Amino acid sequence: MAEPRNLVLVLGDQLDLDAAAFDGFDAARDAVWMAEVAGEATHVWSSKPRTVMFLAAMRHFADALCAAGRTLHYTLLSDAANQGSLQAQLDADVDRLRPAVLVMTAPGDWRVLQVIKGVAQAQGLPLVIREDRHFYCTVREFAAHARGHNSLRMEYFYREMRKRHGVLMNADLPEGGQWNFDEDNREAFGTAGPGPVSERAVFEPDAITRDVIALVESHFATHPGRTEDFAWPVTREQGLVALQRFIAERLPLFGRYQDAMWPGEPWLHHAHLAAALNLKLLHPREAVDAAVAAYHAGAAPLASVEGFVRQILGWREYVRGIYWTRMPGYAEHNALDANEDLPAWYWTGRTDMACLRDAITQTLQYGYAHHIQRLMVTGLFALLYGVKPQQVHVWYLAVYVDAVEWVELPNTLGMSQYADGGLMASKPYIATGKYIHRMSPYCRGCRYDPAKRTGDRACPYTTLYWDFLMRHEARLSANPRMALQVKNVARLNDEEKQAIQERAAAIRSGGVA
Repeated sequence: MAEPRNLVLVLGDQLDLDAAAFDGFDAARDAVWMAEVAGEATHVWSSKPRTVMFLAAMRHFADALCAAGRTLHYTLLSDAANQGSLQAQLDADVDRLRPAVLVMTAPGDWRVLQVIKGVAQAQGLPLVIREDRHFYCTVREFAAHARGHNSLRMEYFYREMRKRHGVLMNADLPEGGQWNFDEDNREAFGTAGPGPVSERAVFEPDAITRDVIALVESHFATHPGRTEDFAWPVTREQGLVALQRFIAERLPLFGRYQDAMWPGEPWLHHAHLAAALNLKLLHPREAVDAAVAAYHAGAAPLASVEGFVRQILGWREYVRGIYWTRMPGYAEHNALDANEDLPAWYWTGRTDMACLRDAITQTLQYGYAHHIQRLMVTGLFALLYGVKPQQVHVWYLAVYVDAVEWVELPNTLGMSQYADGGLMASKPYIATGKYIHRMSPYCRGCRYDPAKRTGDRACPYTTLYWDFLMRHEARLSANPRMALQVKNVARLNDEEKQAIQERAAAIRSGGVA
């Protein structure tokens, strides 16, 4: 092909043959550009499972592009001419190919958008950025929603989305007479545990994925995580199988036990679809429509279906809107002035705290933890400990196979760490170790006692919870939703407060791990 008319740029989270970037694609005059560059795995210390997920999915998508007859310029990580960074690689390839126009679907990362804009400007080329159709709500529509509301609470946005798209609605009323079924979706497992749980959809690595695994083990040998258990969907066909398996086998109990945890059971009744959705192997409408169809067919209860729909139509769309209407400043928020370093054992899982050990170990093994493990185990500890939120963000972005910045950053800084001062969450999500004890049996096998806040056997969560309330008492007392918790601090005498603070200091100094 001579110099292409349009060079369509495809990033690792844009693996959709029907993406807007391909609208009007002419196989005789246009070409596609993709590149594997080490810089995208090292700007955060990307875990091996996450890197395998992206590279394997990219290579399978490259095959799909070629099968569709689209001219593709693809740079492998191992190519001798690989420039090592997104900017340098794109710049070198534009020099070589001399396209008239660069075209892309809107990316999911502010940093990446600035890099591509910079290359286009330096090359004197027009850059056409098209809407990402993998969402129900455009960024402009979210911005209009934000202007029309004094508060950016997800619940109001979610209701608006349900109405606009006619999802689980009877005329203007929600299906079942209520908007959410949180009260039905917070059960813990009994003492006997979760019982039989359907196997998640597992995809044995094929030759392409095996080559990627070997490459990652070689190029990123010092990065965290393991690859021997990698079995994620890396093609659209596999993503559809994963969706079908979830709807048929785990959706019925998804809602009821979505907050429950159990040692050694990472998968439970969860969907495990976020990576396929975020890399665009699946469309969110497919997932929502399949769940709603299961409800109407009598195959899944409304509480489970509504809970699943809320995660996609509500929360997923909401965090994207927050990200793109608040960046780049949002990434720097630190409303609680938290400045502790993330404990080193977050990268190894070597801690005596049973819940954290289990959640981090499975994260490093599979690149996965469900939302309560992220929010109320790893995230809660970091919040109570006082970790600088940008370090927590880097960890979450690095370790999970589904992590793309538009979804990960607001979830971490806003929901988990309360670093945005309440833009997303009406209060900090804090709890003592008793919450973990209520939702799991972790505490039974732990050296620490969730009922104790001082002494050598005190649960670090419980100690740090009380220390958190004392450190932020003035700020939190102004929050009506925190008033009762803050009042409990007044019941502590000076001796108890000092003992808590001394124990908290010992935890932060590394005396407790």
